[in-house]
Amino acid sequence: MLSRRLLALALLAVPVAAAAQEQTPQQFLASIYEPYKKTDFKGQPYWEINRFFAPDLARAIDKDFVEAKKRKEVPTLDGDPFIDAQDWKVEAITYAASVSGDKAAGAVAFTNLGEPKAVALTLVKTPAGWRISDIITANGSLRALYKLK
Repeated sequence: MLSRRLLALALLAVPVAAAAQEQTPQQFLASIYEPYKKTDFKGQPYWEINRFFAPDLARAIDKDFVEAKKRKEVPTLDGDPFIDAQDWKVEAITYAASVSGDKAAGAVAFTNLGEPKAVALTLVKTPAGWRISDIITANGSLRALYKLK
């Protein structure tokens, strides 16, 4: 009888533990941007689309990559979308996020190759966790690049 109670308590604790381990939007942003501080960092593998992007944006990026490869051309996304550059030496990163239900707005500021840069991100909560719905930089929007609304 006691072992059944312990088992029941342990099973009840599993969802609580899983929820406690869920990333916040700010932690998600930190997981993306903190590695850029390392001198030898080669960039996030943004082609691992499901790891970073909301499903509709991930599908658009993947479709473009596949089609570009078939045509032996450069894909539409020709640079690192997280820092809006092809080359970098990133320093002094700050980021913040505000949450509203299953959506969040993120802001990232950093210095790249001596120049201040700012990136705005919209995030959505998916079954896999927080994912990027859009990245907006001085050069435009990732969703607009793929003609998504």
